Amino acid sequence: MQANTAGAALMLLGMAAFTLNDTIGKWLVADYGVAQVILLRSLAALMVMTPFLLHGGRPLARIRAAPQPALQGLRALCTTAEVFLFYLAVSYMPLADVIAFWMAAPICVVAVSGALLGERVGRRTWGAVALGFVGVLVLLAPSAQVFNPGTVFALLGVAAFTAMMILGRSLRATPDRDLVLFQIGAAAVAGLVLAPLDWQPLRSGLDLALLALLGVVATAAHMLVTRALKVADASVVAPLQYSMLVWGVILGFIVFGDVPRPGMLLGGALIVLSGLMVMRGRG
Repeated sequence: MQANTAGAALMLLGMAAFTLNDTIGKWLVADYGVAQVILLRSLAALMVMTPFLLHGGRPLARIRAAPQPALQGLRALCTTAEVFLFYLAVSYMPLADVIAFWMAAPICVVAVSGALLGERVGRRTWGAVALGFVGVLVLLAPSAQVFNPGTVFALLGVAAFTAMMILGRSLRATPDRDLVLFQIGAAAVAGLVLAPLDWQPLRSGLDLALLALLGVVATAAHMLVTRALKVADASVVAPLQYSMLVWGVILGFIVFGDVPRPGMLLGGALIVLSGLMVMRGRG
C-alpha cells in the first residue's frame, strides 16, 4: 500500500511536468518544425542527464548490459512515436482536446494490466476509471474541434503511450536513468534524421531558452513517471494521468488565455475525484 501511495504521488508530479512540457511544446511548434523541436529538446535533455549517466562510472557498459534489449528498443520506439504524434496533434488541435484524447490510455492500461502484468484489478479501480472517463466526455462536449486530421495523430499517440506505460512496468528492473536515456536517445536520433526537412532559424533568445527548458522539464517528467510505474501497480498509477486535464485548464488559461467552460470545470472535478478513489485503494 505504501508503494502504491508513493507511486501515485510521483505520477501526479510527473503529469504536472508533462503538461508544462506540452504547453511549451505547443507554443514552439507554432513557429518551428516538430522534428526540430524534438531534436533540440532531446539534446538539452541529454545534457541534463550527463551527470546521472557518469555517476558510478562505465555508462556505456552499463547501458549495453541492460536487461531485455528487445523490450528496451520497443519502448524507446513507442516513446519516440508518442512524442512526435502528440506535437503533431497539438499543431492541429487545442491543447486541452489533445490531452483529453490521451486520457483514454489509462483505460487501455487497466484493461490489459491483468492479462499482461498479472495485476489484480478490482471493482473500485474500474469504477474510478469509468468516473474519470465520464469526466473526459464532459470536458470534450460539445467541442467540434476534435473532428479534424489531428484526431488520427491523437489516436495513434494514445496507442503508443499505452504501450510505453505497459513496457515501463515490465522493465522495472532497469535503472530509471537508463530507461530515460534510451527514450531520449531514440527521440534525438529521429529528430536528427527528420529535422533538416523543415529547419527554421531560431528567432530569439527566448525561444532558445524555452527549447532548453523543454528538455529539462521533459527529463524530469519521464523520470517521475518511470519511477512511479516501477514502484506501484500500473493499474493504480495510470488513471492518475487524468490530472493532466486539471493542469491543462490552468496552463491553458495562463499561457493561451483559454477561459474554461463550466463543463470543463465539472469534468475536471470528476477526474480529480476518480484519482482520489484510485489512491484510496482498490478492491
